Amino acid sequence: MVVNTVGASCKRKDMILEAKKERVENEILAGEINTGKGLNQEVSLARPGDTRWGSHHRTIISLLKLFPEVVEVLTFIKQDGETFQQRSNASGLTNALSKHLQKKSQDLLEASHLISGTKRALNHLRQNGFEKMLANVTSFCEKNNIKMLDMAESYGNKRNRKYVVTNRHHFEVEVFNTVLDMQLQELGSRFSEVSTSLIENMSGLNPCNSFAKFDISKIVKFSEMYPNDFNKEERGVLTGDLSTFYHTLKEDDKFVNLTGLSDLARVMVETGKNETFPLVYRTLKLALVLPVATATVERCFSKMKLIKTDLRNRMGDEYLNNALICAVEKEIFCKVKEEDVMARFQAIKNRRGELI
Repeated sequence: MVVNTVGASCKRKDMILEAKKERVENEILAGEINTGKGLNQEVSLARPGDTRWGSHHRTIISLLKLFPEVVEVLTFIKQDGETFQQRSNASGLTNALSKHLQKKSQDLLEASHLISGTKRALNHLRQNGFEKMLANVTSFCEKNNIKMLDMAESYGNKRNRKYVVTNRHHFEVEVFNTVLDMQLQELGSRFSEVSTSLIENMSGLNPCNSFAKFDISKIVKFSEMYPNDFNKEERGVLTGDLSTFYHTLKEDDKFVNLTGLSDLARVMVETGKNETFPLVYRTLKLALVLPVATATVERCFSKMKLIKTDLRNRMGDEYLNNALICAVEKEIFCKVKEEDVMARFQAIKNRRGELI
């Protein structure tokens, strides 16, 4: 609501930029901020996306940086809003900002370490982070002339509670800890011990730095997690093939400077090693397919939010599936020529007119 109300017109955006510029100039003259290359750049109020959680984090950061200017524009809208709805939106806003921390790995082979580290960081934040966050909130309120609650006072209406709850208990236990517990629970459900072990075992195929992290034991464990793809006899053969595979490729100049599993698979096909080591290549294909399949499911849910909106909530399953395929595989459909589409429909049955 804040972003939509303040950024609804170019005039309001210009008001924010001008007010921000004036505040920075005053702070520089007062010696409150430093000057230099890359400092004090223009900041716009970022708009959050429906399917990108990282955009919500950027919105919160930009709102914190532009808080005085946003309040100034909201005050202007409250007094001189073009419509009653705009004035109501500006005067009735209550900001309860919660920072959602989310990290994602660009390298699947290091994802297992990132998952474990993120869980430990959230646990540490839950146990020791409230005091620091409270100090930051207090400093922010003092800087922007916002009345700060007394943490020792009781929270809410005493008559509606069986016991007295202080403001500190409410914000620390019922809000701060609850949000972090939700994040930890979500990480636990998305990345269980089985999933983490799967990713960690997949890292044994890492060809980077001349197969410095190549680990036969992890690869064998990875194959054991898929008994339908590798029987007991094949797993025994795979152990011996991996040793020969490692010593053969380590001395081959064509397998130097590989950057990932896809490069390893490509060079294996080019050199015919996929036929020499079929079990190793099968393991590699399985490791490549799993992340793509998982990412495709996530992309489908993200695209579904964009396709099946409140105005298009009665579409049938067949039409929704077709629309999702076109949205998810957009790069492929962009390569299809319009002439080929028309020729395909023309050839399905006889038509009154020519489409071409």
